[in-house]
Amino acid sequence: MRSERRAWLRGATAAALAAQLGAQFAVLRAALAQDAIAKGVHGVKGRPLVNGRDVKPGMPVRAGDTVTTDAKGELVFVVGRDAMLLRRNSRIEVQGEKGALVAAGLRVLTGAILSVFAPGAGKRLQTPTATIGIRGTGIYVEAEKHRTYVCTCYGTAELAAAADPGAREVVTTRHHDEPRYIMAKGAPQMLMKAPVVNHTDAELTLLEALVGRKPPFLAQPGYQPGRYY
Repeated sequence: MRSERRAWLRGATAAALAAQLGAQFAVLRAALAQDAIAKGVHGVKGRPLVNGRDVKPGMPVRAGDTVTTDAKGELVFVVGRDAMLLRRNSRIEVQGEKGALVAAGLRVLTGAILSVFAPGAGKRLQTPTATIGIRGTGIYVEAEKHRTYVCTCYGTAELAAAADPGAREVVTTRHHDEPRYIMAKGAPQMLMKAPVVNHTDAELTLLEALVGRKPPFLAQPGYQPGRYY
């Protein structure tokens, strides 16, 4: 997953990405102006499933649902005031009171997800090797059997290793400042520094736009709009 994603990012020019972003924003601005942004599914690629059923744009995603993507799939969806981009070959469970349109968190069983969460109540993300507490955060997670990759894109997250709950760290970031690997049992170190990989500022901006917000890094002095990861 990582090598293919890096190759794609290297091959894409800033001009092409900016043009694509501009076109998508035009659609979003028009929808927001008409108060037409609906909850649920917004973007479908490949054959994603919710509770084993094919999905369509506008289909709601609720707490208690299991969401999966295939080898060619991606899925963009909104739960409450939180927006998410699920990568290919991924499986997650939306946590919370079953059937509710507000999520208490996510269980990421495998694969990768980029998420933006509304300010307010704290939420929790779980993977096979990590527990992540968040509040109003943009965050990217890749879950593998032997480790979890976590980039707190902005906001605050409390990271803890599932194999050793005493191995924990609170990170507060403004712009992808403190990515981490959280390792499985048997690793010599539970939490380790990591690079920024496999997600972009453009994706974060589009997810926030779906729920009527802007990522805070856009207002930072000196921020360059063409900066992508």
